[in-house]
Amino acid sequence: MEDSVPMEDSVPAEELPPSFPSAAPLALRHPRGTTRLLLGEGALAAAAAPLGEWLAGRRAFLLTTPRVWGLHGGSLGPLLAPATAVHRLEVPEGEAAKSLAETGRLWSAMLAAGGKRDSRLLAFGGGSVGDLGGFVAGAFLRGIACAQLPTTLLAQVDAAIGGKTAIDLPEAKNSVGLFHHPDLVVAEPAWLRTLPPRELRAGLVEAVKVAVALDAALFARIEAALPALLAGEPAALAAVAAAAATLKVGVVEADPEEAGVRAVLNFGHTLGHALETAAGYRGLLHGEAVAWGMRFALRLAVPRGLPAVDAARLERVLSEVVPAPPPDVDPGALAILLGRDK
Repeated sequence: MEDSVPMEDSVPAEELPPSFPSAAPLALRHPRGTTRLLLGEGALAAAAAPLGEWLAGRRAFLLTTPRVWGLHGGSLGPLLAPATAVHRLEVPEGEAAKSLAETGRLWSAMLAAGGKRDSRLLAFGGGSVGDLGGFVAGAFLRGIACAQLPTTLLAQVDAAIGGKTAIDLPEAKNSVGLFHHPDLVVAEPAWLRTLPPRELRAGLVEAVKVAVALDAALFARIEAALPALLAGEPAALAAVAAAAATLKVGVVEADPEEAGVRAVLNFGHTLGHALETAAGYRGLLHGEAVAWGMRFALRLAVPRGLPAVDAARLERVLSEVVPAPPPDVDPGALAILLGRDK
């Protein structure tokens, strides 16, 4: 639809801050400029001025899904007013949006609506919307500016940050894409309150991943606060999301196009992507697939020197966050898909 408009001991749960500093600003510097990130309570309100300046006098394309727009579209309201026109482009939920057919449809709609090199694109939704929106913006007329407005925990922690964009092919997930850093990321915790429990758990996996890879103290805090996080307590979620996002910013600044150290953020993703592809991008959330990929990696790592006690701690957390069994997929097909992942 288109409208104009190393592990440490656990720490007490009370040591997890009640919330991240309101609308804490961050800057992610990359070879093509700087991404401004607003994280924490009040991020959307704090974005009014920079977003208004960014949109002023320009045609904007708002990429979202019917569900996200129905739940949260009203919160954007006057923030979009400075644009000369806002064209809402709706796509299917989940990985179904990340197809060649959807991508081509969007480009055609943007041309028909008068899109130019100075147009803006806002990706308003979860990780799939962010992946698709960044790719659509990065390739349209050889690149237009985009902003990420992530509405899921997975997107606020990981997918909206770092400029990695892609769509899927039937043969492999995220196999066509490019690096296109957003000008602005606005991660408003209030949007997380409508997340279904399963989506919340899937997003928490990415926070666990970055913590166990980069910050043992944060992992211990997640362990201690796990009941509150799984219950969706806003303060706990906001604190963990902002802390994990901050860690990712540091890694991306050091390696903006994944030529080296940034590969650590792919922990669990090789098997995870293969599982998603083998399942036909249906019935399995990205975070769930990554959880199984991490557990698989642990089985490889212990014989190679990872202390069994550390592996057991991570296994316990993952078992609580994603208790469902792995998908039933053909092992032979899975082996082929493993070889296709980056």
